[in-house]
Amino acid sequence: QVQLVQSGGGLVQAGGSLRLSCEASGNIFTINAMGWYRQVPGKQRELVASMPSTGRINYADSVKDRFTISGDNAKNILYLQMNSLKPDDTADYYCNAERLGNNYWGQGTQVTVSS
Repeated sequence: QVQLVQSGGGLVQAGGSLRLSCEASGNIFTINAMGWYRQVPGKQRELVASMPSTGRINYADSVKDRFTISGDNAKNILYLQMNSLKPDDTADYYCNAERLGNNYWGQGTQVTVSS
């Protein structure tokens, strides 16, 4: 089992920045990948950025060059730094961890970007 607790998010004007955090606990040493997803009403949850244990970091085209996924292994925290935010970035953001074929999710946090 993996537990994910998110923090961050909020309201920001277009062009601003926010930083999301996700602290993992439990069986963290067997996590295969972690990432950030977002979802808006009426749409599927979509991948924003992912960080496999091996391989390349992946970003959605819509956030490339604006968002940065990173991790602090010592603190077991995953971050999503979001810069140059756009109104289209408004969504509920979820931290995700994949372990042994199972997905675990944070509680979600709202990001609202005003025009």
